Amino acid sequence: MSGAAFSQSDKPLTLVVPFPPGGSTDITARTIQTKLAERIGRPVIIENRPGAASQIATQHVARSAPDGNTLLISFDNHSINPIVKPKLPYDTFKDFVGVSLLVRFPLVIAANPSVPGNNLAEFIAAAKKSPGLYSYASTGVGSLNQLAMEDIKRKAGIFVLHVPYSGGGPAIAAVVSNTASMTLLSYAALKGQIQADKLKPLAVTGAQRLPELPKTPTVAESGYPGFEAYSWIGAFAPAETPAATVKKLTADFQAVLNDPEVKTKLSQGGFDVQASDGPALDKYTKREFERWQQFVKATKLNLED
Repeated sequence: MSGAAFSQSDKPLTLVVPFPPGGSTDITARTIQTKLAERIGRPVIIENRPGAASQIATQHVARSAPDGNTLLISFDNHSINPIVKPKLPYDTFKDFVGVSLLVRFPLVIAANPSVPGNNLAEFIAAAKKSPGLYSYASTGVGSLNQLAMEDIKRKAGIFVLHVPYSGGGPAIAAVVSNTASMTLLSYAALKGQIQADKLKPLAVTGAQRLPELPKTPTVAESGYPGFEAYSWIGAFAPAETPAATVKKLTADFQAVLNDPEVKTKLSQGGFDVQASDGPALDKYTKREFERWQQFVKATKLNLED
C-alpha cells in the first residue's frame, strides 16, 4: 500500500469551499467541521475561495497534492460548469474523484417583502403585468438556481432579470436590501432572514413541501405539475489520491453525516443527508450534467457572463 495513504495523519484537513461564508455549501461544511475533526483526530480547516462560479476553488484543489489533505466541498455547479464553460482550467470528470455526496436539498424561492404576492402563483401574476420590473439573485452564471428559475420563467411565460452573485451570502444580502427581488437557495441559508420577516418564501422546488415551511407550496402545486429541482453538495479529492485514502475519507464523512447531532442540524436546515460513497457521487455528478445539458440545448439558454 502506498505510503501516501497514511500521509494525512500529521496535517490538517482543509475543506475548500468555492463560495463566501453564509451560503449552503459553507453552512454544510461548518456543520460537519467539529465532528469531523473529532473523528479524524486532527484539525479541519474551512477555506473559502469564492470567485468565477467556483472555478478558482475547484482549480486550486485539482492542482493540490493528492494526499487526502485538501478536499473540494462543491455545489451543483460542479456538474453545470462544463456546460457553461467549455474551456475550464480543469476537467470536472477526470481531475476529481468523489468522496461522498453529502446532502441534497430543494431550493426555496424567497422574495423581499415588498415584492407582490404571498406565493409563487401570485408573484407570477404580478410579473406578467410588469415585465422586467423584477429580478432574481443567483449564486453565479450557470448555477442550478439560475437554471431552475429559467425553467420556471419559461413555463410561466414571464421575464425576471437574472443578477448573478458570487455565492448565497451576497445573494441574500441583495434581496434583503431589495437590490434584487428574490433568490433561490436552501432553507438553511434563508432561515434566519425568513424568521426575521426580512424575506418571504414563495415556493419550494422539491416534490414535497418542507416540514419547516408547511404553508409554502411547491412549484408543482403552483401550477407546474412534475417540476422538481434539487441542489446538492459533495466532497471531492484530486483524482490521483490513493484509493485507500479516499476510502478512509468516505468512511469518515459517512460516520459524521450519520451522527445524530449533525444529521438533526442538517435536517432542520432543509438538507436531506445522503452520506453516499464516492462512486455514487461520481455517477450523480455525471447524471446531473447530462440532465441540465439537455435543458440548456433544448431551450438554447444563453449562459454567457
